[in-house]
Amino acid sequence: MFKRILIPTDGSPLAAKAAKAGIALASSLGAKVTGCYVVEELRPIFGPRHGVNQHMINEFNQRARDEGQENLDKIGKMAARLGVPFTSAVVKGYPPHEGIAHVAKKHKCDAIFISTHGRSGFSKLVMGSVTQKVLMHSTVPVVVYR
Repeated sequence: MFKRILIPTDGSPLAAKAAKAGIALASSLGAKVTGCYVVEELRPIFGPRHGVNQHMINEFNQRARDEGQENLDKIGKMAARLGVPFTSAVVKGYPPHEGIAHVAKKHKCDAIFISTHGRSGFSKLVMGSVTQKVLMHSTVPVVVYR
């Protein structure tokens, strides 16, 4: 059925639960897993007079990439415990749903296993839904963990 499953994470507890379930699915199918963390890099629209300099921006972005890798390392340990082959990708410079699609294509994933926070109403309007955007734009099957 599925040979390589993409498991995106945002580092939340729900994403960790979804990763555990996605790895269990991969194990039962004999599939490989690619973990994905998308970093939306800080790009301020104001200049140095506002107290932010390029060094501060670079430091913030590096911390975000490091945090992403730490989250992926946790998923990698889960995969290793079940003997599931695992690779990871921290990508930057994309909106989250586009970064997920980019990694899925680059790593030739044939399914995406993603969590949803289940927001509705005003909070969904304000915060958006990465999962919904992935569902709308994905060219491979998407399993939504809730």
